[in-house]
Amino acid sequence: MIFLLNLGEEANTIHYPLKPIFIILYIAASVWAIEAVIYHGRRPSRSISWALVIIALPILGAILYYLFGINRRKFKFFNTKEFEKRNTYALPKLSVQDKFKSRFDDIRMERLNRLITASSNTTAKHGNKVSVLQDGGETFNELFKAMERAKKFIHVQYYILEKGELLDKMLGLFEQKIKQGVEIRILYDSLGSYQLRGRPKKQFQDIGVKIHPIMPIRLKNLLFSLNFRNHRKIVVIDNTVAFTGGVNVSDKYIKHKNELGKWKDAHLKLEGPIVNDLHMIFLKDYFFASKKEEFNINDYLFEQKAVGEINAQVVAGGPDSMHPTIMQQYIGMMNQAKTSVRIANPYFVPGEAFLQSLKITALEGVDITLLVPKKSDSNAAKFAMFSHFEELLQVGVKIYLREDFSHSKIMVVDDDLVSIGSGNFDIRSFELNYETNILMYDKGTNKELTLEFDRICKKADEVTLERFQNRSLWLKFLEGLFKFFKPLI
Repeated sequence: MIFLLNLGEEANTIHYPLKPIFIILYIAASVWAIEAVIYHGRRPSRSISWALVIIALPILGAILYYLFGINRRKFKFFNTKEFEKRNTYALPKLSVQDKFKSRFDDIRMERLNRLITASSNTTAKHGNKVSVLQDGGETFNELFKAMERAKKFIHVQYYILEKGELLDKMLGLFEQKIKQGVEIRILYDSLGSYQLRGRPKKQFQDIGVKIHPIMPIRLKNLLFSLNFRNHRKIVVIDNTVAFTGGVNVSDKYIKHKNELGKWKDAHLKLEGPIVNDLHMIFLKDYFFASKKEEFNINDYLFEQKAVGEINAQVVAGGPDSMHPTIMQQYIGMMNQAKTSVRIANPYFVPGEAFLQSLKITALEGVDITLLVPKKSDSNAAKFAMFSHFEELLQVGVKIYLREDFSHSKIMVVDDDLVSIGSGNFDIRSFELNYETNILMYDKGTNKELTLEFDRICKKADEVTLERFQNRSLWLKFLEGLFKFFKPLI
């Protein structure tokens, strides 16, 4: 009763000691996090961003850094026997593949090939056939036709497997193929494919599909599994045809689901020696994810034949790689540019190294064009991306905003280099995600994509420096704010 009558006094008495406790916790967490940033931060610019996040968001900032910011390359997770096993499991074992190694007379191409070989442990191969699939409809039409022809196995890896028409069609097709004796294995990202949990996953298991998440999000491994995602999209069928690129299994690629409309994206159908290299990436990931399932890698990799004339190279990187492979690929391509660079990407939020390379290349007189969507599925990424526009426009980079939403990750250099894959131009793809691109040293593919790129730019809204500088103060504030949160985007 006394407590009720003196509620105000009691409230003051109870809460007063919590204030210094909160302050002590805030100071302790901030000091710990900032100390970790100083000792283990890789780059000053990113370290400053994290320090500001820690100071601006009491307690929460330290928690976010603990989950998303710590450089775990230096910690035990990336030195365990499991990871050593994973990294050596799919090393090239087919000496017969050496006959397809590309030899370049052009020093630009040879230097780029050497860079990717050293960074990604994959060499350029000749004798390939590559078909560019410009949207989801074309991609899934070709993909399902190839799956229907499967005789031995279908290996599938996606960041997003989302409930809907496409997943249902895949389930029905897989049920038929398993009855025909075809082996089917699926890898999926635990966070990106959260809709697969429960009944949808069990439906695949019930028909005989071997399905596994990559780094499942559990409390015991939360510190490393939450931040490091497997963003790859790979399908290999009978080791004769493969698909990779930016398209996920989601109905948003075949129908209008929200204000962004039907998503556009670029994907690739691959045949020839390059299939073995791409398949090794899948098998390495599957071996790591399945843990218990043992199989002979040479039962799924075998000698290929030349089926085309394209020189192509798999570029694969992740948080356990020795180098930031995807970033090095893009900078390497930029450094070889003589006349032009074209970039299409929905999340153009790169780190300082790539930005400086881009600005230097522009100041050298190379024509650089950036094509991004006007609308985005992530406002945080959009504002962070726009925060770099002014400095890019000032050095002569041309920027176009397309009306539709394109999820493509494309880089086209001069008239002979092309990259298509899963790697975005952002810190997450450069350092935190497992990604796979295909680099093509080919004039024909380059011309096809250049014509399509320029066609879209003619319809898009060009951003001029004068107009962009006149945007509202509110937009400038949002851009500046989200620029500091780049490590989280």
